Amino acid sequence: MHTLQQLLSGELQGIKELKISENLTAFPMEILNLAESLEILDLSNNQLCEIPQEINRFKNLKIAFFSNNNFTKVPSAFRECENLTMLGFKANKIEEFDEDILPLGISWLILTDNKLKKLPDSIGKLTKLQKFPLAGNELTELPQTMKECKNLELIRLSANKLQELPSWLLQLPKLSWLAFSGNPCSVSPKIVHKEISYKDLQIGELLGSGASGEIFKGSCEELQQNVAIKLFKGAITSDGYAEDEMNACLSMGEHPNLIKVLAKIKEPERLGLLLECIPTSYSNLGNPPNFETCTRDTYEESQIFTLETINAVAKSIASVAAHLHEKNLMHGDLYAHNILINEESVCYLGDFGAASFYDANNNSYEKIEVRAFGCLLDDMLSRSPIKENELYNSLKNLRERCLNEDVQSRPLFSQMKFK
Repeated sequence: MHTLQQLLSGELQGIKELKISENLTAFPMEILNLAESLEILDLSNNQLCEIPQEINRFKNLKIAFFSNNNFTKVPSAFRECENLTMLGFKANKIEEFDEDILPLGISWLILTDNKLKKLPDSIGKLTKLQKFPLAGNELTELPQTMKECKNLELIRLSANKLQELPSWLLQLPKLSWLAFSGNPCSVSPKIVHKEISYKDLQIGELLGSGASGEIFKGSCEELQQNVAIKLFKGAITSDGYAEDEMNACLSMGEHPNLIKVLAKIKEPERLGLLLECIPTSYSNLGNPPNFETCTRDTYEESQIFTLETINAVAKSIASVAAHLHEKNLMHGDLYAHNILINEESVCYLGDFGAASFYDANNNSYEKIEVRAFGCLLDDMLSRSPIKENELYNSLKNLRERCLNEDVQSRPLFSQMKFK
């Protein structure tokens, strides 16, 4: 984090990354003095509503964040920033998004939690777009031109006003991670489940946190066991409505590779779930994507996977995914960083923040998720030291079938065979 005073004094000259959060109400024009060097600009958590047109001098700018500001329209000032690949305006007040105002090299565009009612037709010109979080807006439809976004891999459409998802969206060749709960086109069932009062819980240490909430170690006398308690941060998250995530978790049923849901918290103002407690011997299979990988998970540089581990993980995740899709439930975030694994290669699929219920008569939703599974296989196989035996070839063949750009040519999870 930098200070405005450092910027004004000139001591930041030549830096590549600038981050200032000081309740700014106007864009500091002194930032223009960094035009030759700046690659990452983060002015999130301020009170900004405009960007000067002079920002187009920033020919080396790659990433720009303006989350939690007061913008009411997507600024047009970035059009000439030819190297800009990532632009974020999460949690503003954006209602307008004009035609042809973004550089064509954008691969990651974040407009979560705004007031957009429509997207411009020119969005279809962003053919390098891979990641497009749009949850928490007021969209009623997607422009037909978006079918030209052939490289789109992840889109978050939850908590909008979409009556239907267009057929072309479900046939995009690389789409792998799709979330659309909280729309008229995805109705979450109301589930009757055991309820526990918050006052009857003992909250312990923090075990982990994510986009939608935090998980604590805890106990509950009524259940007579230790539990993990997931407390949601609010009614809406970056993936959609917390209520939809809760309904997905309560609807998924039991499976050896799912963390069992024991109860929900009774009080509506305390959104939360009680889950079985997973031993500390489990850890995340991978880490979330970063700026460079965009949509793909990251791993420790020294991380390797034996073929036996890859096969065990693939078999388990295919089984649990088949179980979910039998209930017309799409996980929406099938990633290594949402899989817990122990040294015996026993694993659990978690984090249902992006889960969505879909029409039982359309298997395209499952085949989109199959591509996410193919990406998981691809990541793990790239970290296998052995690349020549029968098991490797079998897994490699499955990977290729899952990554087929013809959506309908991919297998269903229930059709996958493992050694």
